[in-house]
Amino acid sequence: MTLGDALGLSNFHERVLVWVLQIALAGLLVYGLAVAQMAIVAATVIGLAVTFLPALLRREYGYRMDAGLVLWISLAMILHVVGFLGFYDQYHWYDEITHTISATVTAGLGYAAFRALELHSKNIDVPSEFRAVFIVVFVLAAGMFWEVLEFVFSGLVTVYGIDDIVTDIVFNAVGAIIVAIWGTGYVDGVIGFFRERLRSKSET
Repeated sequence: MTLGDALGLSNFHERVLVWVLQIALAGLLVYGLAVAQMAIVAATVIGLAVTFLPALLRREYGYRMDAGLVLWISLAMILHVVGFLGFYDQYHWYDEITHTISATVTAGLGYAAFRALELHSKNIDVPSEFRAVFIVVFVLAAGMFWEVLEFVFSGLVTVYGIDDIVTDIVFNAVGAIIVAIWGTGYVDGVIGFFRERLRSKSET
């Protein structure tokens, strides 16, 4: 069962919901430019680019991503951008939610790439238990890389200190564990796409 099936989403519902989120992001971009908040502008531009990625994959490679996954990715991006409107400063729990959701997206994509490589190569045979460990380690590594970027670009984003970093890592791990236990089956379509791309590369 796909995530879209679990949520009862059709491709039409997916398009409408993603359009709504993209319009909201476009509005936030205009707001960020109007008030000269570069953190909002940068986050919104990245968010919009990510929400258009499924459509680009469909056009360039004929791959139609599951409606639930498209909404999942788009929702993670807009929640992150909305946080810059003051939610991160006023509500500490909001940061925890966004990190958890973003971590599930990172975990899902990381697992899909890893599993596709495993299926593609005859020399790689990984026990299922290690796949779960890989998901958590991958998300924690990606999370640490993100924290380093925040320090590098501290002029654009607010750095809250060590306690905040530790909390972010904890909730990144929560998102990774959620995917490791319940979510790997929802990215089968992405695994198939990655595997097909690997096969195409090896044949050229």
